[in-house]
Amino acid sequence: MHDRLRKFASASDMVARLADEIVARLTSAVEDRGRASLVVSGGTTPGALFDALRERDMPWDKVWITLSDERWVAPTEDGSNEKLVRTRLLRSKAASAHFVGMKTSAAKPENAQTTVDAAISAMPRPFDVTLLGMGDDGHTASLYPRAPELNAALDTGAPALVHAVHAQKAAATGNRMTLTLRAILDSRWIVLLIEGDAKMKTYRRAESGTDVPEMPVRAVLGQSRAPVAVFWAP
Repeated sequence: MHDRLRKFASASDMVARLADEIVARLTSAVEDRGRASLVVSGGTTPGALFDALRERDMPWDKVWITLSDERWVAPTEDGSNEKLVRTRLLRSKAASAHFVGMKTSAAKPENAQTTVDAAISAMPRPFDVTLLGMGDDGHTASLYPRAPELNAALDTGAPALVHAVHAQKAAATGNRMTLTLRAILDSRWIVLLIEGDAKMKTYRRAESGTDVPEMPVRAVLGQSRAPVAVFWAP
């Protein structure tokens, strides 16, 4: 579906447009249903978007925010997605938003699945906006190619909203917690946010193929349950 691809001349143009749309959707959700929910990803790409969002006027105190996935490290460590969100998004006007983290005190993510699942379940759902990234290997969230837990995390017939992942063979190693495909697709709008020529090549390859274990992002791109928009800037 090429009509879902939105290309921008610059990253700043893309951030401004996407911030506008996210604010409009969350504000409308609060007006219609009293609460709104936003899923955000980690990594380097969404930082500028977080900076823009936190300065926007909207009813942030009625917005619940969680992560698409999380590394199993302390929220004070640089690799933590929670640290990124608290540093770049949950400040200024967005400081009153409600944050639902994925990292607990459990030693391993598999020991925290029930706790984190319950916390995600209590959020307003379907998610109003789900922001995803994509790795050069075709992963999204922590749904990594050929990961041992991938099939379970992709099973939309299973009730779980989160799943532990051990990504030792992935581009970024370590223990993680990820939203399952079922949780991701329970969204009113999904955005895949990518930058650069390499990511565009990866996206084109993902879009043209059907092997989901090879490139798990295809599970999001190839479905018709939730609308997907791809935002790209060079």
